[in-house]
Amino acid sequence: MKLVNIWLLLLMFLLCGKKHLGDRLEKRSLEKAPCPGCSHLTLKVEFSSTVVEYADPIVPCNDTRWSQKWQSSRPLRRASLSLGSGFWHATGRHSSRRLLRAIPRQVAQTLQADVLWQMGYTGANVRVAVFDTGLSEKHPHFKNVKERTNWTNERTLDDGLGHGTFVAGVIASMRECQGFAPDAELHIFRVFTNNQVSYTSWFLDAFNYAILKKIDVLNLSIGGPDFMDHPFVDKVWELTANNVIMVSAIGNDGPLYGTLNNPADQMDVIGVGGIDFEDNIARFSSRGMTTWELPGGYGRVKPDIVTYGAGVRGSGVKGGCRALSGTSVASPVVAGAVTLLVSTVQKRELVNPASMKQALIASARRLPGVNMFEQGHGKLDLLRAYQVLNSYKPQASLSPSYIDLTECPYMWPYCSQPIYYGGMPTIVNVTILNGMGVTGRIVDKPDWQPYLPQNGDNIEVAFSYSSVLWPWSGYLAISISVTKKAASWEGIAQGQVMITVASPAEVESKNGAEQTSTVKLPIKVKIIPAPPRSKRVLWDQYHNLRYPPGYFPRDNLRMKNDPLDWNGDHIHTNFRDMYQHLRSMGYYVEVLGSPFTCFDANQYGTLLLVDSEEEYFPEEVAKLRRDVDNGLSLIVFSDWYNTSVMRKVKFYDENTRQWWMPDTGGANVPALNELLSVWNMGFSDGLYEGDFTLASHDMYYASGCSIAKFPEDGIVITQTFKDQGLEVLKQETAVVENVPILGLYQIPAEGGGRIVLYGDSNCLDDSHRQKDCFWLLDALLQYTSYGVTPPSLSHSGNRQRPPSGAGSVAPERMEGNHLHRYSKVLEARLGGPEPRALPACPHLSWAKPQPLNETAPSNLWKHQKLLSIDLDKVVLPNFRSNRPQVRPLSPGESGAWDIPGGIMPGRYNQEVGQTIPVFAFLGAMVVLAFFVVQINKAKSRPKRRKPRVKRPQLMQQVHPPKTPSV
Repeated sequence: MKLVNIWLLLLMFLLCGKKHLGDRLEKRSLEKAPCPGCSHLTLKVEFSSTVVEYADPIVPCNDTRWSQKWQSSRPLRRASLSLGSGFWHATGRHSSRRLLRAIPRQVAQTLQADVLWQMGYTGANVRVAVFDTGLSEKHPHFKNVKERTNWTNERTLDDGLGHGTFVAGVIASMRECQGFAPDAELHIFRVFTNNQVSYTSWFLDAFNYAILKKIDVLNLSIGGPDFMDHPFVDKVWELTANNVIMVSAIGNDGPLYGTLNNPADQMDVIGVGGIDFEDNIARFSSRGMTTWELPGGYGRVKPDIVTYGAGVRGSGVKGGCRALSGTSVASPVVAGAVTLLVSTVQKRELVNPASMKQALIASARRLPGVNMFEQGHGKLDLLRAYQVLNSYKPQASLSPSYIDLTECPYMWPYCSQPIYYGGMPTIVNVTILNGMGVTGRIVDKPDWQPYLPQNGDNIEVAFSYSSVLWPWSGYLAISISVTKKAASWEGIAQGQVMITVASPAEVESKNGAEQTSTVKLPIKVKIIPAPPRSKRVLWDQYHNLRYPPGYFPRDNLRMKNDPLDWNGDHIHTNFRDMYQHLRSMGYYVEVLGSPFTCFDANQYGTLLLVDSEEEYFPEEVAKLRRDVDNGLSLIVFSDWYNTSVMRKVKFYDENTRQWWMPDTGGANVPALNELLSVWNMGFSDGLYEGDFTLASHDMYYASGCSIAKFPEDGIVITQTFKDQGLEVLKQETAVVENVPILGLYQIPAEGGGRIVLYGDSNCLDDSHRQKDCFWLLDALLQYTSYGVTPPSLSHSGNRQRPPSGAGSVAPERMEGNHLHRYSKVLEARLGGPEPRALPACPHLSWAKPQPLNETAPSNLWKHQKLLSIDLDKVVLPNFRSNRPQVRPLSPGESGAWDIPGGIMPGRYNQEVGQTIPVFAFLGAMVVLAFFVVQINKAKSRPKRRKPRVKRPQLMQQVHPPKTPSV
C-alpha cells in the first residue's frame, strides 16, 4: 500500500513539473521584444501647386519621421506604387465601432508559408531582384544580401524612403516581420532617387545587369500608364525571354476600370492586384481591362492574381516593422511566394515565367461576387500552387480557360448583355501561356466545334491569333456572332475551340521534333431575338484617342494631379457606370471600333459620340449625313477646346527632355464642327465651369464648352457659369450669363432622325465625375429613340433662342500640333496633314464548324486544373496543429517572434506539441493508480455494518446559516 501511494505521489510530481516546464517554455517563446521606438509617419506628396498630406497617428515599429516631396513636370510616369499615392499609410487608425477580428502577425503565415518552411524550403539558391529605392547595408532583417547596386544619379546605396526596405522585407526578411523566403539571395537594384525620380534609361541598364546575373525572380512595385514606352516594354520581353519571372503591381488607380499599369499589363508578366484581410478587393487596386487593343479589339483579363495588399506588415527602414497598403505591397507578397515556390522544385528547368503563372492561376481561389477584371483568376493559394508546380508537366494553357457569357458576375461585362443577330461581334481576348518553351506557334488553325444538342450551330466564330508565341505567351482573339437562322431564336448555345500549340523540343533531334499541347476552350452564350431599333445604341469607340502615345488632356482642368486622358474612353472602362445604367434601362449598347462607313445605320436608333478626339474621314461625314436623314439619331457630348488654354497646360517631360503640348483639347471641337456643319450646328472655344440645376436635378459643368450656333427651330437650354478659360489664362474671375449648353433638334425631312448637343462629358465619365447626368441621358434617348421631347426641357425657364453664330469665330486647329502622329485618319504631307485613304472595313472569316453530336458540360468552371496534373500525388504534411495561434496586435507591439537566429515561427510549438503524448500517458497512469487504490481500500475494510450517525444536525450546529450583512 505504501509503495502504491509513493508511486502515485511520484507521478503527480512529474506531471506538475512537466506542466510548469511547458508553461515556462511557452511563456518564454511568446514574449515579444518591446518596440524600440514608434513614431508618427507623415507623407507629403507635392505635385505642382497641389499639396496633399497623409498622416497616421500611430505607426507600429518604425522610428522614422519624414516628409516626402514629389516635384515632377511630367505627372504620369513610372512611379513607386505606394509612395506616389495616398495608400502609403499605417494601420491602427481610429475607425467606427466594429467587430474585432484576429489580425495575422505575418502575411507569410497567413498564406501558410510556414508549412513549406517546416518541410525545409526557405528560398535557398534562388536569386531574387528588388528594383526599388535601395536597402541599407547592415539592416538586421536580412542575412543573404548578395549585392547592392545603384543606377541613379545619387551617390548612395541606402534606402532614404523605406519603400525598397519594406518590399525586400516582405520577400526575404528573416526575423520580426518575416518574409516568405529568408534564405533567398537578395539582389538590390536602386533605381529610384530619394525624390522618387527615375528614368527609362536607368531601368534599361539595370535590366541588362539582371540578365547578366541570371536573376530568377524580379519584383517591380512600380508602374505607369505608358505601355508604348517601347524601349522599356521590349526590355521586359527580353528579361522574361531569359527566364526571369517578373512580378509587378497593377497600380493604385482603382476603383476606376481601365487603369492597369505597365509592365503588369503585359502577357509575360505576373500582374498582381490587392485585397484586404477580409478577402475584399482593395478600393485602391487598379482594374482591367487592358487598353492596348482599343479601339479595334478588346482588352485582356488582368490582373492575373490578387493577394493581401492592405495593412501588410514589413520591414522598417532602420529595423522594426510597419504596416503599409497598396499594390506595391501585394506585388512582393506574390514575388516572395514565387521565390519560395521556386526553391521547392527539384527540376528547375521546368520553372519559367509561363509555368509559374500557370501554377498560380490554376491554384488561385476565386472570390465570390467579384468579376474577372477585378480579381483575375482569384486569390493566391500558396500551398495549392506548390502542389500544382511539383506535379507540373510542360504544356499550354489559356487565360481565361473558358468563355461563359451567362455567368455573372465573374464574366462581367460579357454576361451583362446577351448576343443577337445583326449585332456587333462580341470579342473575347484570350491569353495563351506556353510552358513548353520561350517560343512557339499555333499548329494549323484553331478548330470550332459546336455542340449540336446544345444549339452550338446557332453561333459562328472567327479567330485572330499570334503568328508566333513569344516570349512564353501570345493572344487568341475570338469574335462571336449569331447566325441568320437564329435571328428570332432565344436560348443557350454551346461549343468549344480546340487549339494545338507547338514548341521546339528542349534537345532537338535530327528530324526537328517538337513538343505539342492541345487545349480546349469551352464557349457558352445566351442568344435573344434582335431588339427593336429604338433600344439599340451604338457607342463610337473609333474616334476616341488616349495617352499613350499622345498628350490628350483630361476633360476636367481642375484635375491637375491627373492631367492625362489614359483610361481608354470605353463603355467598360471609365464609362462603365453609364453603361450599367443604360443596361438597367433596357438599352442594348454596342461598340463601333471602325469608321462610320462600316455599320448599318438601319439597325440602330442612336449613335453616341462622347469625348471624341479623332478626326473624321470625308466619307464618314457624308455617310453620317445620309444616315441621319434616313432616321438615325445622334447624341454628341463634347468638351473644352481652346488653343490658348492648350498652350498653357503644356509641360516638360524629364524622360524625353521635351515640352509636351496637347494635341487636342478635351475633345476635338474643330473636327466635330465639320461633322455638324451641314445642320448649321457647332461648338465654341469658350471654357465654362459651375454648379447649376436643370429639371430639378443638381448638375456640375466641368470645363465644358458652349454651343456657338444652332438651328432656329431647335430647343436650346442656357445656364450661368464662371469663365474658366479666363481664370486659367489670366487668373481672373468672371461670370457669364445665358451660356448655351444643350440643344435638341428634329431633322425636318420625313423619316429624319434627331440631333442632341451637350457641351460637357464629365457627368458621364467615371474618372473625375462629381455629379452624374444619367437622368439627362435617359431623357435624351427618349427624345432620339421615340421623339418624345422632355417637358422639363421644352418648357424650361432656361430655354433661350438658339444662337445664330453671327459674330463668333469658329475654333481652329492649333498650328503645329502633332495629332497626325497618333491619328488613324491623318497623315503627314508637305504643306500639312491630310486625310489618309479610307481603310477597308474589318472582314471576319468565320471558322468552318466541326459539329459534335454530344452533350456539352453543364458547368464550364470547375476549379481550374492543368492538363496531366494530379494534386493528390503531392501530399502536404499536416502541420496546421502546430501553427502559432493568432491574436490581435496592440498598437506598438512588435509582430516578431523573439527567437534568435531568425528561426521560423512555429518551431517552439513543435517542442510543446511533442509533449502532448507524454501528458496523455501520465494522465492514463493516474487514472489507473486511482482505481488500484480504491480496490485495495475496499478489500481491507471489515465487512460489518456501521451505525448511522445523524450528521446533518451536527453540521447545522457547527456551521450556522449565513445572514446578509451590510
